[in-house]
Amino acid sequence: MNGIASAQPAATEQPVPARRGSATGAALVAVGILMSRVLGLVRQALIARYLGVGIAADAFWAAFKIANTLQNMLGEGGLSASFIPVYSSLLGRERHEDATRTAGAVLGLLALASAIIVAAGVVFAPLIVSLIAGGFTGEKRELTILLTRVFFPGAGLFVLSAWCLGVLNSHRKFLLSYAAPVAWNVAMIAALLWYGPRESLSRLAVHLAWASVVGAALQFVVQLPSVLHLLGRFRIAFSTRSAEVRQVLRNFGPASVSRGAVQIGSMIEQVIASWLPTGAVTMIGMASTVYVLPVSLFGMSVSAAELPELARSAAPDADALAAMRNRVDVALRRIAYFVVPSAVGFMVLGDVIIAALLRSGRFGETSTLFTWAILAGSAPGLLATTLARLYSSTFFAFNDTRTPFRFALVRLAVTTSLGAGFALLGPELLGIDARWGAAGLTLASSVGGWLELLLLRHRLDQRLQGGTGIAGRHMAILWGSAILAAAVGYGLKLLVGDLHRWIVAAVVLGGFGLVYLGATSLADVTEARGLTRRLLRRR
Repeated sequence: MNGIASAQPAATEQPVPARRGSATGAALVAVGILMSRVLGLVRQALIARYLGVGIAADAFWAAFKIANTLQNMLGEGGLSASFIPVYSSLLGRERHEDATRTAGAVLGLLALASAIIVAAGVVFAPLIVSLIAGGFTGEKRELTILLTRVFFPGAGLFVLSAWCLGVLNSHRKFLLSYAAPVAWNVAMIAALLWYGPRESLSRLAVHLAWASVVGAALQFVVQLPSVLHLLGRFRIAFSTRSAEVRQVLRNFGPASVSRGAVQIGSMIEQVIASWLPTGAVTMIGMASTVYVLPVSLFGMSVSAAELPELARSAAPDADALAAMRNRVDVALRRIAYFVVPSAVGFMVLGDVIIAALLRSGRFGETSTLFTWAILAGSAPGLLATTLARLYSSTFFAFNDTRTPFRFALVRLAVTTSLGAGFALLGPELLGIDARWGAAGLTLASSVGGWLELLLLRHRLDQRLQGGTGIAGRHMAILWGSAILAAAVGYGLKLLVGDLHRWIVAAVVLGGFGLVYLGATSLADVTEARGLTRRLLRRR
C-alpha cells in the first residue's frame, strides 16, 4: 500500500497552498466533528459497559444500523451531495431568491418523503428485520423489530437535520452543523447513566432507542434558528417546477448510493454477521465507531469544506480545470497526512485503542480482542475510503452523481461477494473460531474501497484533463514514518503493559504521535511543518 501515487509527482511535491477559506472551513468541520465524536466515544464506552455483547446488544446495533443507513443515504450522503452543489452555485451567481426557493422546495419534498419512509419503516419493521438480520431468531428478532420501530422516527428527523447542514455549509457556516450531533450524544449518554445501572438489558436498549429519537429532534432544533436567519423570507413548497429543484432530484438517487456506499456496505456486513455467533454484530458496530473517527475528522471535514468551493468554481476551461486539479491534490495531501498513521495505528496498536475506549463492565478481554481484529481488517481500506470521498465530491461539484454511483455499485458487489466468502467459509476452512469471520467482512470492505478509489481517480483524471494524486515519494515518507512510529508505540506497550489501560493508551499513543510528527517534520513534509508551527504558536 503505497498510497495513490500521482502521475505527475513534480507537480504535487510542493503544492500551491489551498485557499485560506477552504482550510479554515475544513478546520471548523473537524472541530465540530471532534466535539461530537468525543462524546460519541463516551456514549460507546457506556453502551459497551452496560449492554456488553449479548442478545440485547446485537438487537440494538442491528436496529440502529437500519435507521443509521437510511439517515446517511437520504441525509448527509444523498442530500448534501445533490443539494449543496446546486444551492452553492446559485449563491455564487448572486441568485439569492432562487436559492431560497430551491431550499424551500427541497425541504418540503424531503419532509414528505421522510414521513412516508418512516411510516413504512414502522409498519414493515418485521419484514425489514427479516431481510437485514435474517440470522436473528426468537427473543433477539422480536427485540430488533421493536427497536427498529422506535429508531425510524429519529431517522426522519436526522434527514431534516441534514437539510440544515446543507444550507449552513453552502453559506460557509460549518461549525454549528457538525457540532449539532453533540445534542444527540448528550441525550443518549444521559439515558445510559440513568437507566444503565437500573434496568434489564432489553429495557435499557428500548430506553436508549427513545433517547436517540429525542436527541435527533434536538440536533434539528439547534440548527434551525441559524438556517432561518440565513434564508430570510422563506416558504416551504412541494413544487418541482424549478429547474434547480429538478436537478437536485435527478442527482439525489445516484448520490445517495455513491455517498452511502460505506453505510450500505456496513449494512451488508450486518446481514452476513447476523449468521455469525452472538456478539458479532455488536463488535462490528463498536469497531465501526473507532474506524469512522479519522474518516470523519480528516476525510469528511476536508471534503465537506471543499464541496461548496468546487461547486462555485467548476468550469470547463483549461485554467479552471488546472485550478481544480491543484485544489484536489492539496486536499488529498491533507487527508493522507492524518489517515495513513491512523490506518497503521489501528493495525498495530488497535488493542490499546479498543481497551482504552471500550473495555469495562460487560465488555471484557475477549470482546476487546475480536473487536481489534475487526478494526484491523478495516484499516487497510481506511485511506482509500477517505480519499474516495474527496474524489466523489469533485464529481458532485460538476453535478455528476452517476459516475460515483456506478463505481459505488462495483464496490458493493466486490464487498458482498468477498465478505460472504471470508466471513462464512473462511473460519471453517481455517479451523478457527467462527467469530473471526467478522474480521473477514471488514477486510473484504477494504478491498472494495481500493477498487472504488482507483476507478474514481482514473475517471476524474480524464475529466480534469490531467493527473491527480499524491507523489509516490511523499506517500513512502508517510507510510515509513507511520510504521516507525508504530514500532516505537509497540515497544512502549511492552514496557508499560501492566499499568491501567488509560495510562497505557496515553503513553503508547502519545509516543506514536510524537514519533510520527517528528519523523515527518524531519522529512520536511509540508503538513507536518504547518502543524508544528500551530502547536508552537499556541504554546
